[in-house]
Amino acid sequence: MNFGGYQQQPQIQSGLNMSMAEQELEMVTTLFNNIVDSCYKKCVPPKYHDNELNKGESVCIDRCVAKYFEVNMKVGQKLTAQANQSQMQQPI
Repeated sequence: MNFGGYQQQPQIQSGLNMSMAEQELEMVTTLFNNIVDSCYKKCVPPKYHDNELNKGESVCIDRCVAKYFEVNMKVGQKLTAQANQSQMQQPI
């Protein structure tokens, strides 16, 4: 039975959830690629002699990734706070 379009609501919600999941996956993929590019350029010399990272390169990459995530979290928190503040200032 169709109670005023009620059956279509779960389909719409499912579509929105799928779209949000796709956007989140794209954002995570972009973040990962940016981290790899940035930290690789910073920590791994263009001419390397070993097929594995040495200790200095490993430490550099660990620190680079940690800093990247820390900055990403701080920027996200700041943007969320600004968005919340602007929503509270808007008249209803």
